[in-house]
Amino acid sequence: MIKKILLRDQKKYIMKDGEVQATAKGVKKYYWTAGDLHTPDGILKEKDLETTKGKVLSHSGKEFFALDANFLDQIKRINRGPQTLVLKDLGYILMHAGLNKDSIVVDAGAGCGLLAAVLGKYANKVISYDMNKEHLALAEKNLKFLQITNVELKEGNVYEKIDEKEIDVLTLDLPEPWRVNLDGVKNGGTIIIYLPSIAQVTEFCNTTKEHVQKVVEIIEREWHVQGKKVRPKSEMLGHTAFLIIVRKL
Repeated sequence: MIKKILLRDQKKYIMKDGEVQATAKGVKKYYWTAGDLHTPDGILKEKDLETTKGKVLSHSGKEFFALDANFLDQIKRINRGPQTLVLKDLGYILMHAGLNKDSIVVDAGAGCGLLAAVLGKYANKVISYDMNKEHLALAEKNLKFLQITNVELKEGNVYEKIDEKEIDVLTLDLPEPWRVNLDGVKNGGTIIIYLPSIAQVTEFCNTTKEHVQKVVEIIEREWHVQGKKVRPKSEMLGHTAFLIIVRKL
C-alpha cells in the first residue's frame, strides 16, 4: 500500500538580462511504500519519510514535499490488465449510483476490480462477476492491495443468471447488456451501463422496459494555468464510453 507521495519541483535555468533565472518545468512524483526511496535527486531515508510532513530533504540536500497518500493515489498504482474505466467516468457512476452504507451492489464484469473497489468504499457489499479467471485473479490482487474487504468475486455468466435479489445498484460493463435479466434489481434501483459504441446504446434503449433517465458522454479538458499564461491544454480526454443511467420500474 502506498504511504506517501513525494513531489519534486523540476526547474530549468536560463540566462536573462545578465541573470540566471529559474523557470518551472513541471513536478516529478514518487510513490513510497517502505524502506529508503532512491531518486535521481538523492536518497530519502525511511525514518524521515515516516515522521515528516511537508518539506523533506534528500541525502544530497534536494528538497521534496511529502503528502500522505489517499485512495485516489492508491488506485493509480494498481495493475490494470483488461481495459478499465477512467476517473471521469468513475466519478459520474459513483454519484448516480446513490449508494449508502446499506447498499447491495452487483457489478459485471469485474475486469481488474477497479469499479468494484470504488463502489465498495461506499456500499455495504459488492458482488462482482466475471467469466475470465485471469481477470478475477487480478481483481483479487488489486482489492487486497487497496484493502477493500467487502467485495465478493464470483465466476459466472450474468447473461445466464444473477444469483442476488433485492439489488440496489447494478453496473454492467458488458458488450450486450440487453441480454441481462434485470428482475433481481429492486423497484427504484439503479442500473448503470458502460458502453463504447452508440450502436450498443441504441440496442439497449430500444429493447429495455425500464426507465432510461439519461445517456451521457463525459468529456474532460484540463487547463494550463501559470501566471498570465492561461489556456486549455492541447491534449483532451475525449470519448471513452457512453453511460446509460436507468431506474428499475
